[in-house]
Amino acid sequence: MTKIKIDNLYKSFGQKQVLKGVNLEVEEGEIMVIIGQSGSGKSVLLKHIIGIMKPDAGEIYVDGQVMNAFTERELLKMSRKFGMLFQGSALFDSLTVEENVAFGLRRHTTLSDEEIKKVVRASLERVGLRDIEHLLPYELSGGMKKRVGLARAIAYGPEIILYDEPTTGLDPIRSDAINNLILQLKRDLNVTSIVITHDMNSTYKVADRIAMLYEGRIIEVGSTEEIRNSPNPIVQQFINGRATGPIAEW
Repeated sequence: MTKIKIDNLYKSFGQKQVLKGVNLEVEEGEIMVIIGQSGSGKSVLLKHIIGIMKPDAGEIYVDGQVMNAFTERELLKMSRKFGMLFQGSALFDSLTVEENVAFGLRRHTTLSDEEIKKVVRASLERVGLRDIEHLLPYELSGGMKKRVGLARAIAYGPEIILYDEPTTGLDPIRSDAINNLILQLKRDLNVTSIVITHDMNSTYKVADRIAMLYEGRIIEVGSTEEIRNSPNPIVQQFINGRATGPIAEW
């Protein structure tokens, strides 16, 4: 069953056209990894899916409903289906870990303080963190910040989790721990996941399917094996990290 459908999506910023007719379908319960060069529009696409940005043309369907046709009130209600791990974790520096994880719960639910504390504790434990509720973000390692950001993303039980470059800035061991969490959350919560990254090790570990975004369009979609064996020279240059090929170096 299709959970998310992106239909002929266009977006420009001034004279710069970033998305040039993106088409993609994400099935319920799968992990779709979107790969592509830095600056290729992956984060812009993610922001359209969650409703932060509006397209110039095209539609985004979630559970058959057109996201970009919603009023602000309808969009706020639909946003409860989404959790998002931002690239830099996006924690509030002046708030404790508990306050960061509870932020969305306090804004969008009527849970009591005691109920919120329980949800925060359970969300942190689900990502492997305990007894850190009192700490501030500057007291956390990079990997811990990612986990706290992920705890915040899952706190109110989303159906869809969006990951924006989840392993960027992490060493290989912490990156692999985040990959394991992505897989674990899929199993435990039965969520649909979209991961955007240029980290091919992470891609191969977590992806059910892979889509490549290049020059504003999805040029190929397939399983890990299909992408590895793609005859497309653009795909092959990117996944193998070669400087020479149809993709320009700069």
